[in-house]
Amino acid sequence: MMNAFEALAPAYRYPRPGHLVALATAADAMPNGSAKRSYQKFTSALAQLSLAEWEELHTRTLDLSPLFAPYVGYITWGENYHRGAFLAAMNRAEHEAGIDAEGELADHLDPVLRYLGHVDEPLVELTEVVGPAVAKMHKALKKAEPSNPYIHLLLATRRTVDSELASTGGTE
Repeated sequence: MMNAFEALAPAYRYPRPGHLVALATAADAMPNGSAKRSYQKFTSALAQLSLAEWEELHTRTLDLSPLFAPYVGYITWGENYHRGAFLAAMNRAEHEAGIDAEGELADHLDPVLRYLGHVDEPLVELTEVVGPAVAKMHKALKKAEPSNPYIHLLLATRRTVDSELASTGGTE
């Protein structure tokens, strides 16, 4: 059965035909609660768009001059040594867990969420920063574009990270 992290991760990938159906199915599989409701708001908003409109929204939000940077390490440290060390550690951890970053850097939300959904004891360096990083991403997007549907996805991600990692002591 799919867990909440695995349900959220594909939503950060580039849209393609059939992708919305898969995201809606994943949302339905999430545990009941505020994260699921936020994710369902995201998929409902996307259902109002054509695939071309969604592709444009995704590109504007996440790819070309993104409204927020979907990279945990970048949000936490910027472009410096600490991020480089974090990327190296995440590369190793994801590789050991059998996670393929699929062309993304190891600190991108897609492979990070898939990694969190796959391992029982995630890398401590990640659990310490992922919650605050997602909170910063959410705040940045909400400020830049308050009606962007990806706000709901980030909120669902934030709530999932907070609830799922709280028992490990990994979030602030």
